[in-house]
Amino acid sequence: MARQIQHPGNPGRGKFKIYIGMSAGVGKSYRMLQEAHALLRNGVNVQIGYIETHGRKETEALVAGLPVIPRRQNFYKGKLMDEMDLGAILLLSPEWVVVDELAHSNIPGSRNEKRWQDVMEILRAGINVISAVNIQHMESINAQVKAITGVEVHERVPDSMLQLADEVVNIDLTADELITRLKEGKIYDPGKVDTALRNFFQSEKILQLRELALKEVASQVERKVVAEVPKNRQMRHERFLACVSSNDETARRVIRKTARLAAYYQGEWYALYVQTPKESTGRINLAAQRHLINNLKLATELGAEVLQVQHANVAEAIMETAAQKEITTVCIGKPHITLFGILLRTNIFNQLLKTLSAHETDLVILS
Repeated sequence: MARQIQHPGNPGRGKFKIYIGMSAGVGKSYRMLQEAHALLRNGVNVQIGYIETHGRKETEALVAGLPVIPRRQNFYKGKLMDEMDLGAILLLSPEWVVVDELAHSNIPGSRNEKRWQDVMEILRAGINVISAVNIQHMESINAQVKAITGVEVHERVPDSMLQLADEVVNIDLTADELITRLKEGKIYDPGKVDTALRNFFQSEKILQLRELALKEVASQVERKVVAEVPKNRQMRHERFLACVSSNDETARRVIRKTARLAAYYQGEWYALYVQTPKESTGRINLAAQRHLINNLKLATELGAEVLQVQHANVAEAIMETAAQKEITTVCIGKPHITLFGILLRTNIFNQLLKTLSAHETDLVILS
């Protein structure tokens, strides 16, 4: 079952369509190839930039008859490896190009580090792109995926790629259907089936990943509603403020969860770091500084506007920033983090609550 949303594209940029699914084997590559055949029958110049069949006979059969742009070959660590030829795609400039596995990391030394960056370059060149990604590769739900599957996914795509898409199509199967496909040898080689059933392909894990995929598409539908409903009939415009510290893990959780909230409510969001005298350039230790840089980089990748403020009082800095940016929701970490500890140890915390309340600003404590 496929669920689809779309919104108008941006002038001067190629159209972007993404097939998304809860896991490998739901049929994303198959559907992309079916669409490529339909375009070709209608006289459209469509070419395969990169497709990964994983040896699946049904998928391989669909590649036949489609124009394929040869992959470039590079030696890496003594092995000859294939990569998508970005230069050839830009040179040939087809009307549509199919680019599978959006989350793929390119061989070191490639033009771009990630395939999603290749896709951005293709779109800027005015070429339309059809691509695919599994829900577990989305950056902001990385921690949730690890909790569900027990595996940390290292190849990730910023959520902004889905927000950029003109169409998002969810390829949806029930857990039972997916497991049946696995047992029939339609996903992995027979020798890998038992291992897969004991690990990733368990019903409860598939159900939770399916829920994440459906929620993501629902969020995209919300964006479409917001884009098409007149402003005078829309709810208030949400603005989120994530309060970020140099604490690595806590800050990353606050950043990811705030990004999800902003995406769900179609709101703008900011990441605020308040530099107190204790963390001035000459005093902050190198490890904390490195964590801070990485955290602010992550926030930028997830679509935040980063704000860095020098202030002796964190609570006052939050209040001032919330007022300046007309913030509707302030997001902070749970009580054990340093920031909240500072707030609790000062009598200005009540003032913070009163100030936020007076401006109808919510305070969210994220676990």
